[in-house]
Amino acid sequence: MRSNLFDLTGKSAIVTGANTGLGQGMALALARAGADIALIGRSDPVETLEQLDKIGVKSHFIKTDLSQSDKAQEIITEAAAALGGLDILVNNAGTIKRNEAINFTVDDWDNVINVNLRSLFFYSQAFAKHLIAGKKSGKKSGKRSGKNSGKIINIVSMLSFQGGIRVPSYTASKSGVSGLTKALANEWATHGINVNAIAPGYFATNNTAELQADEKRNKDILGRIPTGRWGDPSDLDGAVIFLASEASNYVQGITLPVDGGWLSR
Repeated sequence: MRSNLFDLTGKSAIVTGANTGLGQGMALALARAGADIALIGRSDPVETLEQLDKIGVKSHFIKTDLSQSDKAQEIITEAAAALGGLDILVNNAGTIKRNEAINFTVDDWDNVINVNLRSLFFYSQAFAKHLIAGKKSGKKSGKRSGKNSGKIINIVSMLSFQGGIRVPSYTASKSGVSGLTKALANEWATHGINVNAIAPGYFATNNTAELQADEKRNKDILGRIPTGRWGDPSDLDGAVIFLASEASNYVQGITLPVDGGWLSR
């Protein structure tokens, strides 16, 4: 057993949608724990790359539209080549559309589902194929030691537990990811791949800017959170490092809420 189960030195992680907010925070947390980082998204993560450089880890950015999943295997292969292997995939990229369900259009629905659920599945599949192929060939597709060959961490939502309002496609997608996490954990545990999820509560990010600006909704939300504040991206550091590290080698198919106590009320 390693003396520090949370040490990610020598590991390599992919984080999708790490330009700002929660994705950026998790990428930096993994880097501070020792992991090299590949970032995947449609916007150049200039600030994130600068901070990774300051931490001193290897980093690589692949620009792509995550509403499309046809290049998932190609992108996973590129990330592995750039970092010298892969151990961790954090499926963070997501989008949201707010409107009354009665007024939702097909595009409103498809755009959210494609990013939040469809692409997440195919990137997870490509990552798993890469690890499984490496094990079958006897080559190290990742750098992980022991029985566990890789970690997949999906980012879900409080709306994986609740319905919410004015976000039907977002609720459907995040509920779907929560179920998919269990399904993939069941199938891929035999390959040494851990699949788990984190459910952030109400965090102060670009996605919640509209809620924070709404005086009544902001007051209602804060009144429901026992800690009395919006989450900060750094509040996810411990959870993502735990699920990415050897400390969680026997943890499969869970959704870990990091919500300031929201679900306890």
